[in-house]
Amino acid sequence: MREHELRRQVVSEMHLRRWPLLQLPVAVFQWVLEVGPGEREAERSVLSALCGSQSDEENPRHLSGALFGDVSFTWERQSEGSTLTVFCPERAIEVLLDPGLDSSVGEAIDWAETLPGAIIRATSIWVGGDEAEVERALPAVDFNRSELVSCGLSGGVRIWSDFRIHPDGRGRLVVSAGEVDRSDLTRQLQQLQELGNYRNKALLGLPVAQEAWPRLDAAERELAALAKAVTSSVASDDDLLAQLSDLSLELSTIATSIGYRMNATAAYSRLVEERLAQLAPEPIRGFASLVDFTERRFLPAARTCAALTERERQLTRRARQISELLRARIETRIENQNAKLLRSMERSTTMQVRLQQIVEGLSVVAVSY
Repeated sequence: MREHELRRQVVSEMHLRRWPLLQLPVAVFQWVLEVGPGEREAERSVLSALCGSQSDEENPRHLSGALFGDVSFTWERQSEGSTLTVFCPERAIEVLLDPGLDSSVGEAIDWAETLPGAIIRATSIWVGGDEAEVERALPAVDFNRSELVSCGLSGGVRIWSDFRIHPDGRGRLVVSAGEVDRSDLTRQLQQLQELGNYRNKALLGLPVAQEAWPRLDAAERELAALAKAVTSSVASDDDLLAQLSDLSLELSTIATSIGYRMNATAAYSRLVEERLAQLAPEPIRGFASLVDFTERRFLPAARTCAALTERERQLTRRARQISELLRARIETRIENQNAKLLRSMERSTTMQVRLQQIVEGLSVVAVSY
């Protein structure tokens, strides 16, 4: 049988985004980058210069291999950018705080930061053994205690983070593995990172929404004034139609400028909800949980973006309805004018016939005389 040309690519898609099995303790560094079309060639050049890197033949958007010493990496290209993850096994928590303490880790970080693109999220993760071991190391991490989020995951895994950007430009996450199976631990950490990555990508829509909201306020005020003007006969139909056309163009411009980002925010928001449900965080007394953090900060932003999209659609529908009413009024007025014109023409024709009859009668009388 002839094989479909995309078969191997779609099958390999199901095996992407898998981390290698983590060996504890381990330091993990991850960057989520927004890479523009003009930067893709430079990105490929940096990646192709790696020694020992291996690309997936069925799917060239995935790359993995060794960097320096026992440091390894995975790289994946997405529609909006790329994600690079560096794994440094058998590293103490001090390396997380200062990668320069270890030459291999330092070289790996230096290389990673040569990749083109704008950083959307950068995270440093340290995974230790039991909770007691990790809690002894926590004071060195310098978390903001008032912002500290800590909760349990399935299998006895526990996480700590304040989700702040620290002086090194990265967020910090500390994890105790407990007795969980290493494959389950790797899967949970990857889901946890995907949750944060999708959250940041979704939040890119919030500044766009905040910027567009005043424009919709102005459009709504103008639409209300036009709706009132349509019910009166003060303004001419031509002026009202021109104003409605300008307003519809403004709403179309707003929809075009926010459409992609709002749709992306909605899609990423659904992924955040899915990852949060998969992780099923277990609250710990005295700490905010991952669910609390997400519901308090992320959900209002996502709902603002959703409300903006719905409001723009409603204003566009209202502008279309008012435009249709105005056009109906214009058409009715034209029909009335045409009816008057026809009646006037009918009267004129009748008078002309009568006048012709009178003239013809007089002509007969004159000829007879």
